[in-house]
Formats: sequence, structure tokens, C-alpha cells
Amino acid sequence: MTINLESIKIPRGTEICASRGKIFIKKNRKSRIIMKDGRLILSLAESVLALNPSYKVELSTNAPMCSKTKKFLEENGIAVTGL
Repeated sequence: MTINLESIKIPRGTEICASRGKIFIKKNRKSRIIMKDGRLILSLAESVLALNPSYKVELSTNAPMCSKTKKFLEENGIAVTGL
């Protein structure tokens, strides 16, 4: 599956991979993911889904995450998993 990501600005420290109908947003960082980051992740996911709405989005991270941010992302259809 090919997705043209040239039109999307990807923040530093973030990778996007597509596999089997899923889009993985990978964030490899040490600092906590807070609501501000969650909103940026959601806007990035919406940009990717605009290219192909049939995909499911999943966030993979090794960073600790604020519980409100995790709930916010899951309510908006973004699964959260560890790296």
C-alpha cells in the first residue's frame, strides 16, 4: 500500500508507516506525551486519513502518556500501543 506523504508536514521524531490497512504513527521520545501533543497527533492522523479514509490509525510510542491524552486519542479512533 502506497501513501503519498509529501503533502503532509511530519514533525521531527515522528515516523509514519502503512501496513495491512493500518497507519502507524511512531513517536520515539523520552518526554511525556501531553494533550498538546495529542492534538498534533490527531491533526496528523486526520491529514493522513484525508488521503485514504479506509485506513485505521495507531500510535506506537515508548514515551509515557498523560491519561487524558490517551483517552482523547482513543475517543477519536486512534489506538495507542507501546513500541
